[in-house]
Amino acid sequence: MRYLRYAFLAAVGFCLLIVALANRGAVAIQLLPDEMAAYVGQPFSYELPLFIIIFASIVVGLLIGFVWEWFREHKHRADARHQKREKEKLARQVKGMKAEKSKGQDEVLALLE
Repeated sequence: MRYLRYAFLAAVGFCLLIVALANRGAVAIQLLPDEMAAYVGQPFSYELPLFIIIFASIVVGLLIGFVWEWFREHKHRADARHQKREKEKLARQVKGMKAEKSKGQDEVLALLE
């Protein structure tokens, strides 16, 4: 199974390398429109290879998706914490009741109950 994972990662890496080699041309990226950049005073324009922009957009999209899911699953994590606290509280109560019930009995009989 480990070799299958390594083969898959190698195939993905090879595909990313091919995409990077095919898209080496520089493109101009403007972070602000020309009218807005005139007010700021700097054009905020950069020349980057296209593959860097493609890979950066994939990474940003993944990060946005991870954060979105983390917020979306908050209610499930809160519910799990609540249930865990409730389970621990009930376990302590059962342990206390067993100790109270077997207080005056023989240790062997208390273990059997």
